[in-house]
Amino acid sequence: MRAPLVPKSMKTASKIFTASLGALFFLNYGSGALRAADAPATDAAPASTAPAVQETLHPALFLVGDSITKTGTPPGDRGPWGMGYEVIPLFDSSKIHVYNEGAGGRSSRSYYYEQGQWDRVLTRMQPGDFVIMMFGHNDAANSDNYPTRTTITGSGDETLQVGFRDTLQTVHTYGWYLRQYVNEAKAKGVTVIVCSPVPRNQWANGKIKRGFDGYAQWAADAAKASGAPFLDLNTISANKYEALGQDATRAYFADQQHPTKAGAKLNAQSVVEGLKQLKDVPLAKYLLPDASPAPAK
Repeated sequence: MRAPLVPKSMKTASKIFTASLGALFFLNYGSGALRAADAPATDAAPASTAPAVQETLHPALFLVGDSITKTGTPPGDRGPWGMGYEVIPLFDSSKIHVYNEGAGGRSSRSYYYEQGQWDRVLTRMQPGDFVIMMFGHNDAANSDNYPTRTTITGSGDETLQVGFRDTLQTVHTYGWYLRQYVNEAKAKGVTVIVCSPVPRNQWANGKIKRGFDGYAQWAADAAKASGAPFLDLNTISANKYEALGQDATRAYFADQQHPTKAGAKLNAQSVVEGLKQLKDVPLAKYLLPDASPAPAK
């Protein structure tokens, strides 16, 4: 259930306190930095401006996430490229239909609320479908200048109140939002596979940085708490990058965070590797026999 908006008059709009974390947030409300899109789905954009719900074939696999899942301009030879594009051709299209529903700039919180993004995917689901979900890149500290993305670090039930005009909005932890996705999809008979975020191109002493500032573990915690299968893409992809080496890995990133087409292919390989390791999850049976892509060039 969506967190409610709580009306409250605000005389000092630049300071927001949270007793649960003891943290102080500064936001400029007059700038409109917090958008109405952060409101519950009932307060989203009018239906006339919302994208139409596309026809969906089943069984279906929905790829849900941020720009690491879906970004770039076809054929993806320049600039960043979403791994979802490289995941789709690895599945047998005569047996399962894969839909890349990633959206750039979204966090676990903003994808859940923003103009019914998650609700439109949820509406299309049928029993026996699957979701592969990865968030974290826009929840992290480097998104502090985008309050609509911000979530509380961790996977517990802590909350804080964020002001927007004459209302307060309840913000939860990264792990809490992941659990909501899982619980809502499971209620429709759908299997959600939670993924830890793939690594950034950050290295120290010849080793790529792992754990994604705690988000990899919080994703694992959320998967366990909600009874969802877990793919540790952070570790699987990190192993592949370290095998390549720091110098060779540069070609796999368009910037510190966004993969190129080569990086997207590597992350797709990690998805396949992880799926084949999962027990009691039948999604792997829909992969093509030669699903592991050829090494990216």
